[in-house]
Amino acid sequence: MVATHDARELALVAANAAADKKASDVIVLDVSEQLVITDCFVIASAPNERQVGAIVDNVEEKMRDAGTKPVRREGAREGRWVLLDFVDVVVHVQHADERAFYGLERLWKDCPRIEFDPSPAVAEPGGNDGRPT
Repeated sequence: MVATHDARELALVAANAAADKKASDVIVLDVSEQLVITDCFVIASAPNERQVGAIVDNVEEKMRDAGTKPVRREGAREGRWVLLDFVDVVVHVQHADERAFYGLERLWKDCPRIEFDPSPAVAEPGGNDGRPT
């Protein structure tokens, strides 16, 4: 059994939201054959707790815009590893040190990756898209 179309689409919304806030090494995994409790994992990391928080906030906002909200949120106070459970999609936003230590993608290496290509950033008014000229 593979992840549902809706779960895959929501996972990509979450992945793009993380990438929009400069999350590093964003990956999307189809864990549906290994777990009965969810279809997809989104894993992203950031170099500090403040950025972890910004990523989490943006993921929640974009997922709310897509019509869903987390049923569970853990780790937000510490800001080292935040888990957002959207039932069919679980988002892990980790401090880079935690990600290196726990290696979730190594634990789930047998699960297929869902292709993820971050959406290009929307250009700011005045033609400045944030890239150096």
